[in-house]
Amino acid sequence: MTAEISAWAIYRRLLQRAKRYWPFLAAAGVGMLFEAAAAGAFTALMEPMINGTFVDKDPTYRWILPITIVGLFLVRGAATFCTDYGMSRAGRSVVRDLRQDILAKYLRLPSTRFDREPVPAMVSRLNYDTEQVTQATSDAIKVILTDSMTIMVLLGVMFWYSPRVTLVMLVVAPLIAIISGVVGRRYRRINRGIQDGVANMAQTAEQALSAQQEVKVYGAQASEQARYDTLVNRNLGLSLKVDATRAGASSMVQTLAAVGLAVILLVAGQEAAKGRMDAGIFVALLTSMMAMLPSLKRITNVQSQIQKGVAAADRLFAILDEPDEPDTGTLPLFHARGEIEFRGVSVRYPGQDALALDDISFTAAPGTVTAIVGRSGSGKSTLIRLLPRFYEASAGSVLLDGMPVGQYRLADLRRQVALVGQRVMLFDDSIATNIAYGQGAGIDPARIRAAAEAANAAEFIDRLPGGMQARIGENGGLLSGGQRQRLAIARAILKDAPILILDEATAALDTESERLVQDALNRLIPEHTTLVIAHRLSTVEHADQVLVLDGGKLVERGTHAELLARGGLYAHLHRMQFREPEAG
Repeated sequence: MTAEISAWAIYRRLLQRAKRYWPFLAAAGVGMLFEAAAAGAFTALMEPMINGTFVDKDPTYRWILPITIVGLFLVRGAATFCTDYGMSRAGRSVVRDLRQDILAKYLRLPSTRFDREPVPAMVSRLNYDTEQVTQATSDAIKVILTDSMTIMVLLGVMFWYSPRVTLVMLVVAPLIAIISGVVGRRYRRINRGIQDGVANMAQTAEQALSAQQEVKVYGAQASEQARYDTLVNRNLGLSLKVDATRAGASSMVQTLAAVGLAVILLVAGQEAAKGRMDAGIFVALLTSMMAMLPSLKRITNVQSQIQKGVAAADRLFAILDEPDEPDTGTLPLFHARGEIEFRGVSVRYPGQDALALDDISFTAAPGTVTAIVGRSGSGKSTLIRLLPRFYEASAGSVLLDGMPVGQYRLADLRRQVALVGQRVMLFDDSIATNIAYGQGAGIDPARIRAAAEAANAAEFIDRLPGGMQARIGENGGLLSGGQRQRLAIARAILKDAPILILDEATAALDTESERLVQDALNRLIPEHTTLVIAHRLSTVEHADQVLVLDGGKLVERGTHAELLARGGLYAHLHRMQFREPEAG
């Protein structure tokens, strides 16, 4: 019983989203009333049609009835259009709103949320789950309301002609309702599995296709195909369960209806024998009963669509109900000086015993470069993610211009930071749009051009067909790694934020590209507080200070020369990278 209440609560919440489209729903409702009334009027016409035309042979019925029937179906056609368009417009609008709300919600969720669920699964919810909601909010409601009204009108026609025969029909109705309830619960349980399966299929396919070169080089096509086949076959099995349930329920409903029809024939025969029913009334009753069968079948089968929509809506509402990224800061920040301080900062990720960062303290002044080095997994990326509050410190505090970063409004805080990472995120749009990303419309093209020139990007941009308006493909796929990095630097130059974070910005580049990128960075670094995560230690030789992390702890701090002279971990990493012999 709890599951049913829960399902209705979810469905009611979904339907509430359609309230704003009440004019379309009202038009659809009027259309449904006319559809049901037309169906009832047609079956009611059977009595005068049979008795007047065939029994009494009254000539007045010869023209009146055909014209009336044509008129009825013209009205029904217009009503059907209103119903279909109104429900479709409302349902599709609800799905559009849901998609917009879900994407907006994803962009407001904390970064830790993206560590728990892969992006392909999120995209699957955004596309597949919302599509299931369409059927539940438009097609299913149309079937339920229209067919329910039709059944009630047809029962009214039957009751008008013969209450006794109609009561026999009503005995079958509770049995059909019981079947619908059982089927609905089964549908919901199975559809949850189907939707999870679709998300897993999307994730597996995207991983295999994104890494297609590695898959081919390592000869892993068969294993990737086998993994995908397992998921596809599991979803096939679940889909077949849905179809088998639908087919079984439909067969049972039709059998019950046939039993009801047989009983009606028996009762009608008795009524006719006693002179209480003529041929016209019998045909009207029989036509009403036969017209009900498709409606009963559709109402039973529509449970599948409703439960798919309920299961999908449940998942979508779970996302919408998640807490947003905390933004409790109230201090405005228009342009920071760029004074950074970490005071005893520690970070522990959820579900992990070891600290990712352990009691880190340092300061970084405006106009200086702070390099952060260490072995893989030492906590370098975690450290820089604390400044724009992608992650929160478990202990200690991060300060900007003397104030904890949590006291600033989040949008203001992040406006002070420009980020250039090893993995540049570009969009399938023009070069100019990518450089001006986040700056809003109407930015001066001359400023975009100046940023491109300062980033050493103008020389390759001018060679592209279309220049600044050239499209660069998905994630800049039509550009080389060095070209993508220079566009990212141009974007950072245009933003002109007081704090610059460089996350291994030259690690994956060839020597020539690294020189061009490093030259562009040298123009960007002055007047900024710069934090550099460096894999190549040669790129941090001129840093004002070098922080050496190991196991989440700050183990060394000093200039490049000081740390080499000290002979500690930094000196060891330097010797390893440049293959220098150990001293001593």
